[in-house]
Amino acid sequence: MHRTKFFDHLILMIGVFVMVAPVVMAFLTSTHEAAEIHMNGLQATWGGHFVETYSKVLTKQGGFTGEVTGLRMMMNSLVLGLGFAVGKVILSMLAAYAIVYFRFRLGTLFFWMIFTTLLLPLEVRILPSYEVMNILGLTNTYTGLIVPLLASATGTFYFRQFFKSIPDELLEAARIDGAGPFKFFIDILVPLSKTMVAAIFIIMFVYGWNQYLWPMLMTTDERYFTLVRGVKQILQVWIGSQVPDYNEAFALAILAMLPPVLIVMLFQRWFIKGLTEGDK
Repeated sequence: MHRTKFFDHLILMIGVFVMVAPVVMAFLTSTHEAAEIHMNGLQATWGGHFVETYSKVLTKQGGFTGEVTGLRMMMNSLVLGLGFAVGKVILSMLAAYAIVYFRFRLGTLFFWMIFTTLLLPLEVRILPSYEVMNILGLTNTYTGLIVPLLASATGTFYFRQFFKSIPDELLEAARIDGAGPFKFFIDILVPLSKTMVAAIFIIMFVYGWNQYLWPMLMTTDERYFTLVRGVKQILQVWIGSQVPDYNEAFALAILAMLPPVLIVMLFQRWFIKGLTEGDK
């Protein structure tokens, strides 16, 4: 028994090391100067330029316009992540509510039509989506970044499974008390779905925060650049003998990891509970 626990913990520690070691090395490398990184590669020691590098990344104005900062890009990523998460949760809950409780004739067909969109990744429909946003004049706007990708087959599926696990007696009791569809949804289903909402929110926030291809296509104005795109911009400065600011790129990468990690750490109990409740 003790030997089994020892090997279990050993495997977990190896897994943690494999996942955390690259992040630690990226952080340590970001504290060195760009020229040193260019000559010697990744660093596994403290470089002593932490405050200098991170303050420069967050506050120094740069880019082609000389106006964009790391804080601005972080705010754009936050708007994108929160917009994705909140919008997808609301739309998924409403779609699942309609499919489960209204029970119209083609409800099951519509659900499977929504579910099959999982077979169509963003790359398949990205050009038509961009064309629609371009016609509507929504490029270089938060609306154009967020709205076209709000529909979520994953969220609809999880909320549908969760709503189907709720006893029918609750619906009957609500009807007896005179609660209409809206009141039943707001007063009963939403409070019961808190853990599921937390789980889907985390998944969708990370998905939105890490978006690269869609923001790159939708934004040419640096005021709407995200952190993920900012890293790429830093590495595209090979002009003559100029060395890219590798330390700043690593610093931006570390900053881009922090919000998703913090959200998962804060809501991990709700996240796990929300994913397991749908299987009841």
